[in-house]
Amino acid sequence: MTSFTIYDLEKRVAERAGASPETSYTRKLLDRGVGQCAKKFGEEAVETVLAAVSEERERLIGETADLLYHLLVMLRARGVTLADVEDALGERTARSGLDEKASRKPD
Repeated sequence: MTSFTIYDLEKRVAERAGASPETSYTRKLLDRGVGQCAKKFGEEAVETVLAAVSEERERLIGETADLLYHLLVMLRARGVTLADVEDALGERTARSGLDEKASRKPD
């Protein structure tokens, strides 16, 4: 079992963001802009959903790893950290999920 965490991945994304686009896929994605980062995240989300319903467990794990990586790249492109997301989640724990959802404004 590895001790690699999502925080380690966030740190790795930050490090690779500072590298040259010739050596870093992360840098290349970021240079293409938030729209491209979001598009790649969406593609990975679809692949993860498909793996969840129709493929082997190991494929789902691999696709989820890709999804998390691309999520962190997209968040980095927007200047959002895991700590920011944790803060939002922490605020939501003060009430039930049903109450929180009901309090949202309709689209």
